[in-house]
Amino acid sequence: MKRQTGGKKFFGKAMLAAAAFVGLLAFAGTPSALADDHHGCQRRIAKADHRLHEAVEHHGWESKQADRARHQLREAREHCWNESHRWWDEDAHRWHTERDWDDHDHDRH
Repeated sequence: MKRQTGGKKFFGKAMLAAAAFVGLLAFAGTPSALADDHHGCQRRIAKADHRLHEAVEHHGWESKQADRARHQLREAREHCWNESHRWWDEDAHRWHTERDWDDHDHDRH
């Protein structure tokens, strides 16, 4: 009868433990990544919204700076919509799950 050496047994257990650890890390990191993505979208839209308010305050509603800021806000909303089918409404402080933004929502006071 041939006896199995301890080295092969140890290697097998180590590989199993490593695979389990990698699987745990993969599942544990997913919700955090999704939360970071939503937070990133929220932050991106909030910054674009702020830039629009600043452009309007400093240059007026019809200025090229305000037009550029409106375009950037629209792009930020589109990006978030394309990534997660939701977008952040900075003025109402809530998420929308419909693509119902108005590109000229800041034109009215």
